Amino acid sequence: MEKAGKVYLVGAGPGARDLITVRGLECLRAADCVLYDKLASPALLDEVPAEAELVNVGKEGRRKTREQDEICAMLVERARRGMRVVRLKGGDPFVFGRGGEEAEALAREGVAFEVVPGVTAVAAVPACAGIPLTFRGLAEGFEVLTGHDGRALAREQTTCVVLMGMRRLADNVALLLARGYLEDTPAAVIQHGTLARQRTAVATLGTIVEAARELGSPAVLVVGPTVALRERLAWLERRPLFGRRVLVTRARHQAPETCRLLEELGAETVVMPTIAIRPPADPGPLRRAVADLSRYAFVVLTSANAVQPLRDELERQGLDSRALAGATICAIGPGTAEALRGLGLRADLVPQDHRAEGLLELLATERVQGRAVLIPRAAEARAILPETLEQRGAEVDLVPVYETGVPDPGERAAGLAALEAGEVDALTFTSASTAKNFARILGERLGPLCAGKVVAAIGPVTRDACLEVGLRVDVMPGRYTLPALVEALVEHYRSGQAWGPRADSGRPGPKT
Repeated sequence: MEKAGKVYLVGAGPGARDLITVRGLECLRAADCVLYDKLASPALLDEVPAEAELVNVGKEGRRKTREQDEICAMLVERARRGMRVVRLKGGDPFVFGRGGEEAEALAREGVAFEVVPGVTAVAAVPACAGIPLTFRGLAEGFEVLTGHDGRALAREQTTCVVLMGMRRLADNVALLLARGYLEDTPAAVIQHGTLARQRTAVATLGTIVEAARELGSPAVLVVGPTVALRERLAWLERRPLFGRRVLVTRARHQAPETCRLLEELGAETVVMPTIAIRPPADPGPLRRAVADLSRYAFVVLTSANAVQPLRDELERQGLDSRALAGATICAIGPGTAEALRGLGLRADLVPQDHRAEGLLELLATERVQGRAVLIPRAAEARAILPETLEQRGAEVDLVPVYETGVPDPGERAAGLAALEAGEVDALTFTSASTAKNFARILGERLGPLCAGKVVAAIGPVTRDACLEVGLRVDVMPGRYTLPALVEALVEHYRSGQAWGPRADSGRPGPKT
């Protein structure tokens, strides 16, 4: 699949390098190209990959290094080349910058973009000087103006933001009208802003109370001419999994990777670990295997979970990755191969079919006959790999390096609550163990609680486990990787099979 380009309009914060957001750092660290302003901390460019293109598009005093039209054209051109482009702007992209113009240019050209809000100097600079913008009994609110042209802005050129105002929405609207805002001024109420549950009502100031009657707290009222730009610039709701709540059943230490992929595409994730990774009951077999590593012609890692115990035992014995120099290293799946790279090892064999069957295609009889094979893996796992290798004449040492079990009830409480409340749209399973333990946890409630949910399995082995426990599988990718699983879930929803609430109305409608 050809890589799709995207532009990230990232707020760098007010100047200090540590006031950029976590999401902003993620974008910088994955960027192919960064177009940056002088107001952004130069130290942030140290976070960018060494091979990425860096382009200074900021002002030097009153002199512009690039005209705005040229900057927009650069963003579009690089995104169309499939690049991840970061437009790094001081403060927040949509506060007295020209991020709105850049977003509009990208929308006009059909280029995907994401706005990453930044800590704005409006709040940060006074805060760092010990000056609160609001204080009970002294200051109940604030408006923000720019003094570039030396003129006070007219009311019709001002954007007003009202926080925590839903209980008294009608009264707040009446006060704004009394202050001089016109009834036909564009207005919006945004509930659950920034989340996958975000809902927005757009109307005029005179009609916004009625338009927002189905929305509740927490919500923000925005009044001013820029509200009219939403029709072109709304980007959050256009992400393919926006509005979906997805249950993640991986072990807790692995769940963040899955959540990140889903959330980047607009989903809200609920973590319900159904598998816990624990040390083996007897560490002796691994200790003996590591002490005698030189005898093995092949070391086979079937899961990323096996890599860390191997690494820990090497360190315990005063060894490092050089102890594996004489062996052919095999990894099932790119996740396992990536974990090995963290150990300083590049896998020699990674099958295209990310199952034991795929590796067996690469380990023919003539290759393994009479040779020793070490397989550090879970205490309980499929028998096809060691049994087939032994049939081909290999001497196989199965070494348990971790055990799987069911997590404590407290770890799965949030996921169970979401299921019981009917707040989950899709279930994801990345191993047979996650599916089997999920069924064990729910017991007789499996059918009722999972009725109508989309079930996504990472591959055939996991799919078969789902079917075995009584879960119908709706989604399975052609490649058995986590990114492929997430993309398959996107394609499922794109197919038009699922319906949900529209972002702007609260009434049923198709989700895209």
